[in-house]
Amino acid sequence: MAVTIKSAREIALMKEAGRLLGIVHEELGKAIHPGMSTKEIDRLGEELIRSFGCTPNFLHYQGYPASICVSVNEEVVHGIPHENRILKEGDIVSLDAGLIYKGYHSDAARTHMVGNVSPEAEKLIAVTKQSFFEGIKKARAGNHLYDISNAIDAYVTSYGYGIVTALVGHGIGTKLHEEPQIPNFAQKRKGVRLQPGMTLAIEPMINMGCADVEWLDDDWTVVTADGACSAHYENTILITDGEPEILTLPI
Repeated sequence: MAVTIKSAREIALMKEAGRLLGIVHEELGKAIHPGMSTKEIDRLGEELIRSFGCTPNFLHYQGYPASICVSVNEEVVHGIPHENRILKEGDIVSLDAGLIYKGYHSDAARTHMVGNVSPEAEKLIAVTKQSFFEGIKKARAGNHLYDISNAIDAYVTSYGYGIVTALVGHGIGTKLHEEPQIPNFAQKRKGVRLQPGMTLAIEPMINMGCADVEWLDDDWTVVTADGACSAHYENTILITDGEPEILTLPI
């Protein structure tokens, strides 16, 4: 399937979907504290999304049972919120969330520190976030998709971290997952040529240890194979005639 090019009308709707999701993430980040359950995060996230007249796009997506993916420490992505999973001082927690606004999707993820964390965990979060920004330096019309992948890889591997290869970013629009798939690791091919109007969800998932991951018995939660911490940073972006535009920031 071809990569969709969004019209001016569609871009306006996706910008609003992104802006609202940016606010959701900002509010969730403020709320996180030791003693909070991961289910509380999910409830608050869903309440915020619905308060904007939007729909949480993760809820029941292929059977996923929550609105916010909440992944703690060694959990990479798709952690299922529970009342009895309580955040502790020193944890790191990744929140992956999305919403639908007038038929258009947004998708973004952030990893937060719970109270004071180790310097190693703080560095992992910072490098993961910066790897996204290194990647989107290449997200310009005329460049190729895998220029983004190669830039993320080059930055992250310089720190010796493991880049998750079992999961990738994706196109986004009227569906949560559209073409193309966007690896966060180096590619030998070029990938599609980037064009204005493409909307992409770029989402490095970076492990403190090895790149290998496993799925828990719930068939959703992805964890690091070696038990080391993992961080996640994602935004929905728009390819333009100039610099890429990040849509999922609370502006």
